[in-house]
Order: sequence, then structure tokens, then C-alpha cells
Amino acid sequence: MNRVVVTGLGAVTPIGNNVEQFWQGIKDQKVGIAPITKFDTSDFKVHLAAEVKGFVAKEHMDFKAARRMSAFSQYAVAAAKEAMDDAGLDMEKEDPYRVGVSVGSGIGGLNDIEKECEKMEKRGPSRVNPLLVPMMISNMAAGNISIQYRLKGKNINVVTACATGTHSIGEAFRTIQYGDADVMLAGGTESSITPIGVAGFTALTALTACEDPMRASIPFDKERSGFVMGEGAGVVVLESLDHALARGAKIYAELVGYGATCDAYHITSPIEDGSGAAKAMENAMHDANVTPDQIDYINAHGTSTHHNDLFETKAIKLAFGDHARNVKISSTKSMIGHLLGAAGAVEFIVCVKSIENGYIHPTVGYQVPDEECDLDYVINGPEQMDVNYVMTNSLGFGGHNATLLVKKYEA
Repeated sequence: MNRVVVTGLGAVTPIGNNVEQFWQGIKDQKVGIAPITKFDTSDFKVHLAAEVKGFVAKEHMDFKAARRMSAFSQYAVAAAKEAMDDAGLDMEKEDPYRVGVSVGSGIGGLNDIEKECEKMEKRGPSRVNPLLVPMMISNMAAGNISIQYRLKGKNINVVTACATGTHSIGEAFRTIQYGDADVMLAGGTESSITPIGVAGFTALTALTACEDPMRASIPFDKERSGFVMGEGAGVVVLESLDHALARGAKIYAELVGYGATCDAYHITSPIEDGSGAAKAMENAMHDANVTPDQIDYINAHGTSTHHNDLFETKAIKLAFGDHARNVKISSTKSMIGHLLGAAGAVEFIVCVKSIENGYIHPTVGYQVPDEECDLDYVINGPEQMDVNYVMTNSLGFGGHNATLLVKKYEA
């Protein structure tokens, strides 16, 4: 099977609208959580979110094309452009049928659905935007990327709730491994900070009602009380090692393992013993032919909900055994909230940058230890160390578990 490497990175996040700004925000331990500005939250229990700030679509794509896209597609197209530029990918020199897209969204154009439903109720069905359907359906991020950049290879949209971004990268990895494409743009995107989105997650008791941005998203902290909704996109360029070397591409890291399982237990809660997520981690390590003691860092799903953080801790103990207490663990969601379908993709970028920079960010805001969450969550500032193998986890409603394993590239 083909070896698969990472050659390009693109991101739109609550702490930066490109990878350079985002990574600087990570190193500055910047928290992108603030009062919601997208709508009036007076009647809501939840008032905080991690919104993308200062994003202007026409700066990243054709203005007319942008008007026909929902925000989640705009974020994805912008991140894809950055990733392609970063990779130096020149489509004039590529077979377009060998370059594909695997970019998913957990929800799609929720804002457009909400807006047009309100319009229909007030003004009748004839006034609904004729572009509603192609704006709202979740595959349109992948579709729009392919249209904008003339990518004619495999084009798929994985939808597994909060595991979407990780599964999308994993399926792109498999596509290249098995020779179905030379290059894949892969990742996730989301923009669901809307009245119905926030109300729905609030009714589910999934969101924190904390009013302090610095104590709202606090993964593994005993006082955690729910996640903070975020938005944005992460897209990476994956390609076969042979293809990357042939065109002289810069190689950030190598993707070596992918594991995917289902808890088959509950629609929102992970299984209590962590066995499903543990098996995904074990499968990724088996895929990469590595042992737990070789893993330097786990970028945890770490949502700041009671159940997730407890059961993910149990899962790491199951999968890693004695090494569980030696591996560094932190949650990027402590800074950017939970980007839902985009989370795993943006966190994958953190993993790649951690390898490149020898830098592991802390779980920002952590203060109160939880005796049941008793691993090394990197709480006393960042760790500067040689990082060779990094694992990233994503767990989605419906019991979906996905794990990716990235390593420092060696020729």
C-alpha cells in the first residue's frame, strides 16, 4: 500500500482565519470564546460560543460564487485554497481525476434552513430561496471545493457528527493507500451557531451555561459543565509519498494509522467503560504497527462534558495500559470550543504542527483536578519536547469513534 504524507494545511478557526494565525493563537494560549454576536441570546440559557471573527468570503473566493454558498461551504473553500497553496499544488500539472476531496460537515447549512423556514412561515413557500437545497446539504462543502479548484477525483462527504473531520481524513488516507487517488483534500467544516443550533444543544443539556469565557470550556476539570459550540474549517492536503517526492513537495508529517469503531450503546453518551474509543485507538496503532509506549502525545476529543472526558480517560487507560500515565494529553477545545464536524480536522492540524514544532499545548483554563480524570493533561503550561508520534481522537453522537495516528516523516 502507498505511504501517505501531509503536504498542505488550511484552517479557519475562532482564533485565526489561516494556519499561521491559528497556530500563533495556540502558542499564545488564546481563548476564542466570547458572547454570541450572530443573534440575540436574551432568551437563551447559553450566551457564549467560539465564533469565527472577521472572515470575509470574497477575500478567499469569487464574490458571486460565495453568495451561492452557505457559511460552512465558504469556510471549507477558504481552508482548501490555503491548503492547496501551502502544498504548492498546481492543477495545471495534475491529472484532475487523480485529485479528490473528502470534506464533511456534521450539520450543513443550518442557518439557511432556519432562515428560509422563517421566510416560508411569514411570506409563503413561493418566497423560499431557490438555492436553499444546494446551500444547506452537507455534501456541498466538498462539492464547492471541487468546482472551485477543478478536482475531478473521488469526492465524498462523511457525516458522523463530531467525528466527521477525523473520519473524512481517515477515509482520504485509505483512498490514497489503495491507489484510488494520488492527492486528496480532506477535513471538516461547520457553521451552526444559530438560534436553533444553540437551542437544540441546550435542550440536550450538552452546552455549558457558564458566563466566564476562561472557565467555559475546561476539559478534564472537575468543574466542567458542557461544551462550548465553535465553528470553522480545517482542510489538509494528503498525497502518496511517491507523488509528493516526484513533485518536490514539502512534507510536514506522515499519516500512518486510522481506527474507526462504534459504541453501539447510546445516541449521545460514549459507552461508560470507554471500550469503543479504546478499540479505535488500538486499531490505529495496529494499522501503524506501533505500540502504546511509542506515542508521545494524544490530542484528545476532550469536549468538557462530564461523560466524554471521563469515558475518554477510561478509554485511554484501556488502550494504553501502563503507558497511559506517561503519554501527554491535551484538548484544543479548551481554546476554540467544539467545532463539531470540523473539530477533528482542525485538531489534526494541531497534531501536525506539534510534530513540526516540538510543541505540545496545554489544556488551557484547567484548574480543579478531578480524581476520576487522573492522567497527564498538560496543565502547567506547554511542553517543549521531541514529538515523533501523535494520536488524535474524535467521538461523535451515535457512538462514532475515530482515531488518526501521525508520525514525524522519515525518508
